[in-house]
Amino acid sequence: MGAESESQEKAKPTLTQQQFLSWKRQKDAAVSARKAELSRKRAEDIAAGTVQMNGRELFMREPWVFDNSRY
Repeated sequence: MGAESESQEKAKPTLTQQQFLSWKRQKDAAVSARKAELSRKRAEDIAAGTVQMNGRELFMREPWVFDNSRY
């Protein structure tokens, strides 16, 4: 059993800091691109009226709805 665990430990690939940072930049860029795409799609759907707006979106788009001065 001891020899088997030693061979498994030696088989583990090593990851340098440079490789990790490169991977992290790629992953962050992919996540950022996905969020931007979802945000753009949401804005298009709101403009088309196909989805319901949340409170913040409604306030930013139609602030007159929250005007209580007329009542």
